[in-house]
Amino acid sequence: MDTARKKQLLEEYKNRKPEMGVISVRCIMTGEAFLGISKDTKTDFNSTRCKLATSWHPNKRLQELWNQYGEKSFEFSVLKVLKYEDPAADHTDELEALCEQCLAADKGARRIWR
Repeated sequence: MDTARKKQLLEEYKNRKPEMGVISVRCIMTGEAFLGISKDTKTDFNSTRCKLATSWHPNKRLQELWNQYGEKSFEFSVLKVLKYEDPAADHTDELEALCEQCLAADKGARRIWR
């Protein structure tokens, strides 16, 4: 791969705008929901699935449910999407505010990452 192509791909990666928002992992069998902020929803869903499949997820309750009911008993969704312009800016505070709104709306929900 030539240098110009590498630079082009790097620039495209830097300027991409991944979907940011509040993600939810819900156990269909119990109705328990686990919410978290995400700066790249697709990546975080893949990471969460991988950690759960290898029994390496830090949320013990979520891991217990996954081990008991299996992947087919879980629903992964994006509850709120953050609209933003600058992909390089830190959007953590905005994401946390969205997550707090979602947690307030669903009193039984818990944070996915502690």
